[in-house]
Amino acid sequence: MMLAILPQPDIHILGIRLQEPVTTLTDLLVTAVCFYAYWKLNKTSQSGKIIYFKKLYFIMMGFATLFGGLIGHGFQYALSLEWKLVGWISSMVAVMFIERSAIEYTFNLIPSKWHNLLLRLNIAELVIIMFFTIYTLNFKFVEFHAIYGFMVVVFSFHLYIFIKTKNIGSRYMLYGIAVLAGAMFVFNYPIALHIWFNHNDLSHVLMAIASWLFLEASLRFGEPSVKV
Repeated sequence: MMLAILPQPDIHILGIRLQEPVTTLTDLLVTAVCFYAYWKLNKTSQSGKIIYFKKLYFIMMGFATLFGGLIGHGFQYALSLEWKLVGWISSMVAVMFIERSAIEYTFNLIPSKWHNLLLRLNIAELVIIMFFTIYTLNFKFVEFHAIYGFMVVVFSFHLYIFIKTKNIGSRYMLYGIAVLAGAMFVFNYPIALHIWFNHNDLSHVLMAIASWLFLEASLRFGEPSVKV
């Protein structure tokens, strides 16, 4: 049974007020997974644009959830709404990088003119949506960018890659996107299990699992085996 959504009570640590403590903590869980993934990929021998963009995704998403947890939840009472843009923009840039990673992986699978066009559109999309986000200070644009980036761009490309090459890395990416879709559903259609574990907390835990699957995917990427 879905419970009424009530704000988590504040807690005080050494005289410091912390709002939404569990939501802050679960945001930092995503941060920890993303930073670990960045560290792990840096220790591998893999190179090239695909892995480079994935590393940028993890470091930017790590900072996005760090800022989101602290500025957007834990200490939101001390900062104006504009400060949330730090986390919002970081997450949008992160999504752009994971989109580019997926597009780069199709370099040998689609004609070069389409590949180059998609990379340009990727930048144009980010700039346009970022403009509306900054102008309106509306989180809905951040959500739209994430849904479009993951569910349309990354999902479509890795599904195509998996069909063409049976690459296990793309299969793990599809697993991760499926979990991320669950996180987005929970966030937008709130399922509050408990006042100390609400829809934000559940969505963050699912995001952490999705991030782990993205890491597993990254560790299994190889070169596409099909040329156009």
